[in-house]
Amino acid sequence: MGKTSVTLGLASAALAAGIPTLVVDLDPHADATTGLAVNPGDKPGIGEMLKGARRAVLTDNVVSSGWTENHLRRRKGDPKRPPVLDVAMGSAFTGIYDRPDLGRRDLRRLSTLLSRVSGYGLVLIDCPPSLNGLTRMAWMASNRVLLVAEPGLFSVAGTERTMRALDLFREEFAPNLAPAGIVANRVRTSSNEHSFRLAEMQQMFGDLLLQPHIAEQANWQQIQGAAHAVHHWPGESAKQAAGSFDALLKNLVESGRSRNRVMRRPVA
Repeated sequence: MGKTSVTLGLASAALAAGIPTLVVDLDPHADATTGLAVNPGDKPGIGEMLKGARRAVLTDNVVSSGWTENHLRRRKGDPKRPPVLDVAMGSAFTGIYDRPDLGRRDLRRLSTLLSRVSGYGLVLIDCPPSLNGLTRMAWMASNRVLLVAEPGLFSVAGTERTMRALDLFREEFAPNLAPAGIVANRVRTSSNEHSFRLAEMQQMFGDLLLQPHIAEQANWQQIQGAAHAVHHWPGESAKQAAGSFDALLKNLVESGRSRNRVMRRPVA
């Protein structure tokens, strides 16, 4: 739960850290594309590029996030070396691939597109909340999977099922794929239920449960509704949230220095 929120938080942290980043929005609802303040112009979405994966050049069709200009104004960055936060835009067309019986050829479509991509320090793939074809396509194209879970009964149980599905997929299709970890999202420190579930998650998943946890943020909908990076939003609560994503990104990067793609996944 909150998969797109975590994607946007990590993208904001990467922008602040100066890491050239590509966000691939595989969700047909394209919420990440909206949240990243993209002006699509005449560029095709990721769905259209997947259809012509053998011929399409992804880097010719990405769009810069609207956050980058705001970042330059606020940080007074070097205009000769502008920050890079690009988006392969979401498209309703991707829905044709979101089925449980997707074949091996179709599973490789995103891998084919990304195999010709270079120059990014981080690639984040935002998936729909299912274990159907689009999620499996993203797993095939990635080397690490980041799960997102709220500290609640259904979400924790769903995370365990997703881990089992990931193990089965890895055995059949992607032996080098590995979990990057699990992010506890929308955590309320004052909730006894959340405290209990976090302890349960620690027991179940051990070191895979990443730090820091992402606290529930009252104005998160306002930040996303304005299509702003959390690092650009005023106020102490946004500053604390930005710090959490900075620390989470640092943990992810340090744990995978030898890898150049990080893919995040929702809980089923």
